[in-house]
Amino acid sequence: MTVEFELEGQKFLALNGGPEFKFTEAVSLIVYCQNQEELDYYWDKLTTGGDSKSQICGWLKDKYGLSWQVTPTILPDLITGKDREKADRVMKAIMKMKKIDIKTIERAAKESVPA
Repeated sequence: MTVEFELEGQKFLALNGGPEFKFTEAVSLIVYCQNQEELDYYWDKLTTGGDSKSQICGWLKDKYGLSWQVTPTILPDLITGKDREKADRVMKAIMKMKKIDIKTIERAAKESVPA
């Protein structure tokens, strides 16, 4: 049995392969969010009934066991580029979180490291 669906203009095909095929973290869907309000909305919806032990660094498992990444659109800019110290500060902050807090990672990006 298959189902076709579309998200944000991207077409998907899902296959029910039977009980021997389980969801794993090898596949996840990502939800990019413009602001904290949007991030909170999707986090709350997707975590309802899900595995609270799987929530780390913006990742979660929903009630079906599917892995999701709920992440702000600014994150790639904060962790890529030539400033590796900034990227490391942002990643260190994220590693302490379940749901990503945008103000906290922006603050981590701006912190100056003492000489």
